[in-house]
Amino acid sequence: MADAFIYDAVRTPRGRGKADGALHQVSTLGLATTALTAIRDRNRLDTKLVDDVVLGCVDPVGEAGGDIARAAALASGFSQCVPGIQINRFCASGLDAVNFASAQVMSGQQDMAIGGGVESMSRVGIGASGGAWPVDPAIAIPAYFMPQGVSADLIATKYGFSRDDADAYAVESQKRAAKAWEEKRFAKSIVPVRDPNGIALLDRDEHMRPSTDMQSLASLKPSFAMMGEQGGFNAVAIQAHPEVEKIIHVHHAGNSSGIVDGAAAVLIGNKEAGARAGLKPRARVRAFANIGSEPALMLTGPVDVTKKVLARAGMTISDIDLFEVNEAFASVVLRFMQAFDVDAAKVNPNGGAIALGHPLGATGAMILGTALDELERTGKSTALITLCIGAGMGTATIIERI
Repeated sequence: MADAFIYDAVRTPRGRGKADGALHQVSTLGLATTALTAIRDRNRLDTKLVDDVVLGCVDPVGEAGGDIARAAALASGFSQCVPGIQINRFCASGLDAVNFASAQVMSGQQDMAIGGGVESMSRVGIGASGGAWPVDPAIAIPAYFMPQGVSADLIATKYGFSRDDADAYAVESQKRAAKAWEEKRFAKSIVPVRDPNGIALLDRDEHMRPSTDMQSLASLKPSFAMMGEQGGFNAVAIQAHPEVEKIIHVHHAGNSSGIVDGAAAVLIGNKEAGARAGLKPRARVRAFANIGSEPALMLTGPVDVTKKVLARAGMTISDIDLFEVNEAFASVVLRFMQAFDVDAAKVNPNGGAIALGHPLGATGAMILGTALDELERTGKSTALITLCIGAGMGTATIIERI
């Protein structure tokens, strides 16, 4: 197989996913166009060299529907010969888009492709696309459906993570994100979102709360206790895991991922395509994998898929210098570190979705770019990027700095 090289990675800032967020006035198309245009302009790219644009989008309805990838390629002024495809694997969609683009290059069917993702959570509400999993008894019952927050609390209960553990992790995420911005660690990849007059609407992640501390988090009530207790989902969790006697609800808005808007794009190509475009590779895609995981726990997929992708790459956990584990909920990352006995300093050193936010379809591509920037900043070699996924799945990618 051919090598798939990463030539560039860009992302927008994450805007608060509410009506008063800085990016609310920008359409899903506008966000995606910002990322694709930046990839083209930064690299002086002849877009005729691009064989495909693959974008993740978790709620591809309304303005985000109708194959947003093709629409964004055209709106970005790409050659009309460049096709586009939208994919959805819930929270891993953006990373899988990069993996799909890489697979096409590795297989020799394409020379250069762009993977990425977009989500306007302020304009297209979470869950807007619906689905059978939460509402059809034919799948909801055998899959032990429950809201993700209850699953996160089940993980915390089963594996022994307290409210203080979750809150302490959240405080650290905020501190790391604030330090990353202070030291301009994101500067290489961030592209501002502008209005039609070219005025910057947002050039910095908007969701962060650097002043967060244990005392401020202690005032927040658990977000999923009512739906767990009164909605009957605690009973579902215990039915799936009878070794758990009672669900302890530890998650709330402060130690869970933020709802935000944003987009990202990653330029992938083989060696020859990069040479034709006059580009120097920054990293190589070493391996990637997907896996299904136990659907009631749901969010432990990063543990399972990490084992799978390491085996595929012929590596061990000690071969990885840096981990980006999406902070959907604090317990997801706490369980990952517990399972592999990983040094916390190696995991999300620049903060994560608790501080920065989680623009569903874009996050995977965003954190891959963050990992690449951090490898270059620190001179380290390998990074593993992974996300938990609704319905019990996991996706992971290993990259190697050139």
